[in-house]
Amino acid sequence: MRLRPRQKLFVERSLAALATRANTLGIAPTGAGKTIMLSAVTGENIGNRDAKACVLAHRDELTAQNREKFGRVNPAITTSVVDATTKSWGGQVTFAMVPTLAREGNLAAMPKLDLLVIDEAHHAVADSYRRIIDHVRDANPDARIFGVTATPNRGDKKGLRAVFDNVADQVRLGELIASGHLVPPRTFVIDVGVQDKLRAVRKTVSDFDMGEVAEIMDRAPITEEVIRHWQEKAAGRPTVVFCSTVAHAAHVAEAFNAAGIPTGLIHGDLPGEERRNILAAVAAGEIRVITNVAVLTEGWDHPPTSCVVLLRPSSYKSTMIQMVGRGLRTVDPAEFPGVVKTDCIVLDFGTSSLTHGTLEQDVDLDGSTGNGEAPTKTCPECEAQIPLACRECPICGALLVEEDELESREGELGGALSGFVMTEIDLLKRSSFSWVDLFGSEDALMATGFTAWGGIFWFEGQWYAVGGRKGAKTRLLGIGERSVCLAQADDWLNEHETDESAFKTRGWLSQPATDKQLQYLSPAARSDYGLTRYKASALMTFTFNKREIRGLIMQAAPTAREAA
Repeated sequence: MRLRPRQKLFVERSLAALATRANTLGIAPTGAGKTIMLSAVTGENIGNRDAKACVLAHRDELTAQNREKFGRVNPAITTSVVDATTKSWGGQVTFAMVPTLAREGNLAAMPKLDLLVIDEAHHAVADSYRRIIDHVRDANPDARIFGVTATPNRGDKKGLRAVFDNVADQVRLGELIASGHLVPPRTFVIDVGVQDKLRAVRKTVSDFDMGEVAEIMDRAPITEEVIRHWQEKAAGRPTVVFCSTVAHAAHVAEAFNAAGIPTGLIHGDLPGEERRNILAAVAAGEIRVITNVAVLTEGWDHPPTSCVVLLRPSSYKSTMIQMVGRGLRTVDPAEFPGVVKTDCIVLDFGTSSLTHGTLEQDVDLDGSTGNGEAPTKTCPECEAQIPLACRECPICGALLVEEDELESREGELGGALSGFVMTEIDLLKRSSFSWVDLFGSEDALMATGFTAWGGIFWFEGQWYAVGGRKGAKTRLLGIGERSVCLAQADDWLNEHETDESAFKTRGWLSQPATDKQLQYLSPAARSDYGLTRYKASALMTFTFNKREIRGLIMQAAPTAREAA
């Protein structure tokens, strides 16, 4: 498989930092392909030498997921597993469960490592992780530590400085939205007359005092306003609501149900089976709204979710991004037939957007999309080297935005819908593959490799992404905005092609079409004396697969419904 251009840049910057420092941290939100990039950095760092690496994760499913994706990125590198049932260091890269490896006997069996990789690296300062890290460094002072996380700032305010002193790269959420790998949020900041009270709430070690927040927000008149605004702006959309306390979440769920809107409640004290049943009902569409406190901020994804309601403030921007991120996933039509998702509505009844800025306004693509060394600055609090665009230090959590800037932003928003429009990153220029405008009308674009092809097609006001490969049925990849469909088709090609195939097909861009190709093309195409071998290949691919492409689009179009 191939990496996206932005993923390659992340890998290059991470490797450059590891070459000059003993450690580095990479930040990549949901949708960036964090595991793919982690795998590429690990493989590049140790693949061409006699070295050993270990990849840490804190859950069984993450260990298995990391190992499977690593094998796809690095098929020639051997792997092994250390977990509750298997304890093998036989592979060049070992995937280990932290709770298992942190035990004294298992640590004693660990060989000398050259590279320790920490997934979900915001956990790295926990005692179990520190035992592993210290053991690795004691055995080999030259060992490198590489961490990747979507949320570097911890709720307990324990900075990551003890493990990491720099950030190699930060893939910003806005980049993924602009490139079509996530849908854009549409943020409404709604003042129900409590913003001044919320600003006065005291902060605890981890966040605002949620008991005080509940006293302000957990009131029937406010909940009625929440439901009214939801019905006005997001009626019917699959929705996740973040509340201040479990009692608050229960009261909000009761009010939604009383209004005839099927709503469920998730909290940490629910028995596992009941919790699974509720989430299964959400996945099946039987429950339209799910309320919670902090259970669904991490590790839960239901891609059709297209509305996020914030009924609590967050002192950390990373917490706000985690919450909003639950609604930014794009939809795979094979998994959710007929669901079309083009955006996510964010209803913020607190002060998070006013404090941190809406996600749209916080985007700064300058300095993060080109090649070469990433622009950096030094955090004034902990002196870590961090990306220039950071507004909050990923290492120590220091806020790097001036108070007057926050006040200015608050005045600009004024509680209304943000009018900021994201500039689309054109994957037609960034893709590793060349995209062909098949008929000169820009409503049918296709790219081909040696084993796979992808295309996007405009039909009755909607874009459709379709992909195919040798030995497999043609499949519908996406429905929605052009940028999202293009990203889904481009990712399909990256998944099934190699660097070598992309390089060879690019060579066809300057070669004339062959006589054999011309035999299969229409008279109009044959009369194009500038026809290249690559465009001829794309036209032939479309011709051979036209019936399947049309069938998939026609099947999806009549039943397509808004993810609302």
